[in-house]
Amino acid sequence: MAKQDIKEPELVNETVEAPTDVTAAKPEETDAKAPKPRKKKIKRTVTYGHVHVLATFNNTIISVTDPQGNSLSTASAGSSGFRGSKKSTAYAAQVAAEKALAGAKQAYGLKKVDVFVKGIGLGRDAAIRTLVNQRVEIENVRDVTAIPHGGARPRKAKRN
Repeated sequence: MAKQDIKEPELVNETVEAPTDVTAAKPEETDAKAPKPRKKKIKRTVTYGHVHVLATFNNTIISVTDPQGNSLSTASAGSSGFRGSKKSTAYAAQVAAEKALAGAKQAYGLKKVDVFVKGIGLGRDAAIRTLVNQRVEIENVRDVTAIPHGGARPRKAKRN
């Protein structure tokens, strides 16, 4: 065949009507295929927040929240890569505090914090020292460790 024998298809602008029984499509099918308009994510800035330090004998957990208590970032000695008895060290608490604060500063622009310390573990003081070194202004530090007000119930009296 020579090139002259081949015909190119012609483009025809015709409207084709669909059969009447097919036009009643379900509205759920047409809506599911259409892309949903995306809302632009608003970046929230929180310049003032709270840092909660939970220092137990086995782990140290650091949570950064806004003043209403909504979590901004969190980290623990276990999530920072420490396992076993190394989780309860002051160095592990320092690394966890750096990780939690860096996330909050980068995502929300945190500048001032109140610190709430709970527990009697080794990471207590190390976490506070780390916050000072991270160039965050600390407004105040409160110890919120629970103290029993009535004490434990005494044992019943012996009978002879």
